Amino acid sequence: MEETLNQRIGALVRDVQLQLVGEDMAAALAEPAVSVEGAEATIRLETAFPAKRFGRELGRAIRTAVEDLPEIDSATVQVATKITPHQVQPNVERLQAVKNIIAVSSAKGGVGKSTVSANLALALAAEGAKVGMLDADIYGPSQPRMLGVKGRPDSVDGSSFEPMMSYNVQSISVGYLIDEEEPMIWRGPMVTKAMMQLLGNTRWKELDYLIIDMPPGTGDIQLTLSQQVPVSGAVIVTTPQDIATLDARKGLQMFRKVNVPVLGIVENMSLYTCSNCGHQEHIFGAGGGERIARDYGVPLLGALPLELRIREHADNGRPTVVAEPDGEIASLYRRIAVRMAAKLSMQATDFTHKMPKIVIKP
Repeated sequence: MEETLNQRIGALVRDVQLQLVGEDMAAALAEPAVSVEGAEATIRLETAFPAKRFGRELGRAIRTAVEDLPEIDSATVQVATKITPHQVQPNVERLQAVKNIIAVSSAKGGVGKSTVSANLALALAAEGAKVGMLDADIYGPSQPRMLGVKGRPDSVDGSSFEPMMSYNVQSISVGYLIDEEEPMIWRGPMVTKAMMQLLGNTRWKELDYLIIDMPPGTGDIQLTLSQQVPVSGAVIVTTPQDIATLDARKGLQMFRKVNVPVLGIVENMSLYTCSNCGHQEHIFGAGGGERIARDYGVPLLGALPLELRIREHADNGRPTVVAEPDGEIASLYRRIAVRMAAKLSMQATDFTHKMPKIVIKP
């Protein structure tokens, strides 16, 4: 049977989507709704992940492709977004004001996990999502400096915190409650208790995503957080070198053992380009993130360069996504964030927030 014009346009739209999102994320994209009147086409898309900037890029690519058809003079592309809560670990109560919690972990210090966490949170916000950041590294809180936030959080009732705001991202950190140079000389149980209080006692304002900047390691603190915090998915950050990927594999296995889906791998510091001569070199090796992704059947969400400006922006409290929003590196962060959210959207939806609460009275 010969394809209709609407069917041809629908197939063309799907091809463009696959080119921009990737075949492994195809299931995150709903079927396009296509209507044609005369020589004018209208394409309506719905994404289950934030796509404010990405949606414009997708719309331009689709419009160009459709208008190349001889039967079409003009095309209009409309992109809508609907973000839903997704399932968490069994028997873990979810936070009422938070749809999805994503843990960003490395299981090892020094690979740039906190910088990646901050930029991913800001990238999601740039794509139109309501985003929060929980700095779970009690011993070395860095998000206050990276997000450019100073001062202490307010408390309207003396027992809960109002989240701090920066670049449209809500955040909480023990770094807001202590002096920047004060060491946290606490044992594991105290740290875990403090972390759970920060999470549960913060008055989050209707978040689509709460990013948790996890502490390094896979010990008691990480296990407790993974088992008691309602996490919808996790992202593993690593550098390409074998020493880092060994720990990243342990972190990935930890999340799987506590029934937290691993959304993908982010390879940080993957390539260095000399600012003087342009020579490129894989200082920390090559392909480490890709090997983990292949071995464990998870996507490589993206690779980020070893770049002086990324460090400078984080130190100055203006991460790259907000310091150079139209730059190439910010584009990489946004693409990783979109792929991360798209992968999450493919997980099972949690309908418990729609279920009525039943109270049985004697």
